[in-house]
Amino acid sequence: MSAERAGPVLVLGGTGKTGRRIAARLTERGLPVRLGSRSGSPAFHWDDPAGWPALLSGVDAAYIAYAPDLAVPGAVEDVRRFAEIAAAQGVRRLVLLSGRGEPEAEEAESAVAAVATAGGADWTVLRASWFAQNFSESFLLDGVLAGEIALPAGEIPEPFVDADDIADVAVAALTGSGHAGRIYELTGPRALTFGAAVAEIGRASGRDLRYGTMPAAEFGEMLRGFQVPEAEVQLILYLFGTVLDGRNAAPADGVQQALGRAPRDFADYARAAAAAGAWSVPAVTAAGGAA
Repeated sequence: MSAERAGPVLVLGGTGKTGRRIAARLTERGLPVRLGSRSGSPAFHWDDPAGWPALLSGVDAAYIAYAPDLAVPGAVEDVRRFAEIAAAQGVRRLVLLSGRGEPEAEEAESAVAAVATAGGADWTVLRASWFAQNFSESFLLDGVLAGEIALPAGEIPEPFVDADDIADVAVAALTGSGHAGRIYELTGPRALTFGAAVAEIGRASGRDLRYGTMPAAEFGEMLRGFQVPEAEVQLILYLFGTVLDGRNAAPADGVQQALGRAPRDFADYARAAAAAGAWSVPAVTAAGGAA
């Protein structure tokens, strides 16, 4: 970020899987950060647009992560409205976290690009595949801790992306040059079936893990039993039933394009998560959704 960029960087979802990583990286670089979260000051709520101008006041760049996902009804309209207010407030860079293979997410991408362009702001899209961290920080954690994961997923592979790679790309787009008008497809370097991913976690953690499939309806009931909010249950079922049809099976080179390096492999993620104790705690109800 050039010297004249003195305003803070707003990070929506600043306590989430990508947001907290982005905020930490910006802070380490000595850049001012403003967290957009329910516990922030001022607080941020997607259902309270009246509070957005105060949050955006003086902000130079903004990372937009919609919760729970851009596929939910109303998300595109919310994101468009947020981008409009941001542009009107003089925000000069908008970086949108998007979902790979989701038609609704692509609508949100187009909305942000159009609003930013009309308002003279730069925009960048981070179109991410399934997060590796869903196994250690989100709804798949319970299954790993229980020793058995059953999902409504067949043999279609997914190139899981590491949230740390997403954070690195986001920081580059928020603070550096050469990223305006770019859509980065962010994935890992290879695609694995969910069964293969579970096997990688078993090897890294030393846990005896079993993997199987189950009908979507049964999986939904299991998530509800873990107290996953209904909106997230519906989202997860949508993702399993829609985007895991092969459309996202091929790895992409977005991390390489943005950072000039290869993305982190799932096996490296699993070893690091195991070393950090992600799967060494007693069984608890995991928090968070698919993104």
